[in-house]
Amino acid sequence: MIGGLFLFFWRFLEIITLIPTLGMLSYFVHQFTIANQLTPSYILTLFIVSVLGAVWAIVTLFRRKSTRDSAIFVSFIDLCFVGAFIAGVYELRSISKASCTNFSGDGAFSVSLGPDGVSGTSGLHLHTNKTCAMLKASFAFGIMNCIFFFVSSLILLTMHRSRDKDVVVTKETYSRRRSHGSRITASALTILQVTTDIITGTRNFCKSAKHAPVEIRELLDELTSFKGVLETLHSLTEKANGLM
Repeated sequence: MIGGLFLFFWRFLEIITLIPTLGMLSYFVHQFTIANQLTPSYILTLFIVSVLGAVWAIVTLFRRKSTRDSAIFVSFIDLCFVGAFIAGVYELRSISKASCTNFSGDGAFSVSLGPDGVSGTSGLHLHTNKTCAMLKASFAFGIMNCIFFFVSSLILLTMHRSRDKDVVVTKETYSRRRSHGSRITASALTILQVTTDIITGTRNFCKSAKHAPVEIRELLDELTSFKGVLETLHSLTEKANGLM
């Protein structure tokens, strides 16, 4: 349960950082396509990885039961995405040293006195290079997803190990119950066999008595019928033991 909550949290972080990344990089892919040019590898690599990573994160988030059942496989795929994002970030590494903002000004500065106080304006302006800023943001999101997918891979590996322990405990419990049931069945068979032998001996003794009174003959008939019941129970118990 706790592992599922942690996995949900990290999957949510992956999705909300991958969607802006693929959105910004798709802008560059579209611009190069309009210009009838090939998209550079430093953009295309991270774009493809971001699209695949976002789809994978959404699918595994909503199919939680399948994710838990195949935790070791999902963990391996997450680890593969870690390597893919490292490759995408490495291709885009040149943008890390770029400066995307700068200030410009004409040096003018004016102050006006008004009824409510003093106000002033300066000639300084902030300029941001949109292309540089988008690439740098994509680069930062790529580094973040390297960490996110690595953490989710570890969580899935932990979930797989916990599930294996639960399966082993269940098998041991079932084996103990089955062994206990087999011992009870064997004891019942022994008791039935001994009882049948006693009744058979008593019946033979009564048969050997000459001029037996009426009471002995009635007892003999009752023992004979009771022996048939015990033989039936004996056969049913053997069948039940064979099924187990």
